[in-house]
Amino acid sequence: MKTLLVNQDEVKQWLPMSECVTVMAEALKSLAAGHALQPLRPIMWLPERIGALAMMPAYSGSLKVMGLKVLSIFPHNHGTPYDSHRGAVLLFEAEHGQLLAIIDAAEITAIRTAAVSGVATQVLARPEANTLAIFGSGVQAWSHLAAMACVRPISHVQVWSRSLEHAQHFAKRAAQYYNFNVEARHTAQAAAQDADIICTTTSSKEPVLLGEWLKPGVHLNAVGACTPTTRELDAAAMLKSRLFTDSRESLLNEAGDFIIPQKAGTLQEDHIASELGEVLLERVRGRASAKDITLFKSLGLGIEDVAAAHHIYQKMSAENAGTWIKLAGARL
Repeated sequence: MKTLLVNQDEVKQWLPMSECVTVMAEALKSLAAGHALQPLRPIMWLPERIGALAMMPAYSGSLKVMGLKVLSIFPHNHGTPYDSHRGAVLLFEAEHGQLLAIIDAAEITAIRTAAVSGVATQVLARPEANTLAIFGSGVQAWSHLAAMACVRPISHVQVWSRSLEHAQHFAKRAAQYYNFNVEARHTAQAAAQDADIICTTTSSKEPVLLGEWLKPGVHLNAVGACTPTTRELDAAAMLKSRLFTDSRESLLNEAGDFIIPQKAGTLQEDHIASELGEVLLERVRGRASAKDITLFKSLGLGIEDVAAAHHIYQKMSAENAGTWIKLAGARL
């Protein structure tokens, strides 16, 4: 049996954002329905925490595949020629355990993370939401711009980054691809004010979005912080929001946005409204009113990587596209 090798450019080609939003919705529904398995991701930190190696295994009973994403994480790569996230997704069929594909993980991560936020925005943001604020100017900021444009009628975007130059470059680049107005803001508050949707995609360890800036009816996608000691939102922002997440278990163990105020006694576990998959299955109501402040806290799940990898594999194998290699033969 041959194995498919998929590079970064091929992931971009075969996993368009609009399709990935649909694939992620199905993956989250499968997880909520109990048709998927995934443990908490083990993370090996390097000395002085300069970087980490994360492993994210998952099994999809619906798709009859399993997989593992191995990812190197080096946050200090932001602003350098090096991606902060590099690695591979290994996709196996779940009947005999044959290796189907080895796929670039950085691009899958970039697309599927934003696509999951797209799913959340689709079911939680007001239908008419059109003003978007993006915190950050890196890979996830760019992917989230694409995802938000897929699911809402975006007409204006306000970008804030710790580097104004980076924010301005982002806005200039976006103008080449989108018909709506994209502007760099000097402060985070200026970007957040009047926004209908806010996506935080920074590598900040301390809050960059404050609850006092949030207007009624806004929807938040909090993406950047994914360890117990880092957060992008202050406690006030968490308290003012109706909280949804991709995985309750991951939230309680990995999300500093929740864990830090919980340890301070400000938040309790019952503040979690539900997992996003439960909303998609219509077990739990999403937005209750036009004035609700809704928050999707994204942690990133192995089942999302497996579903994205499976989608790419199915499309490419149907077209006999890409590079196929024989890693091993039969032993008998």
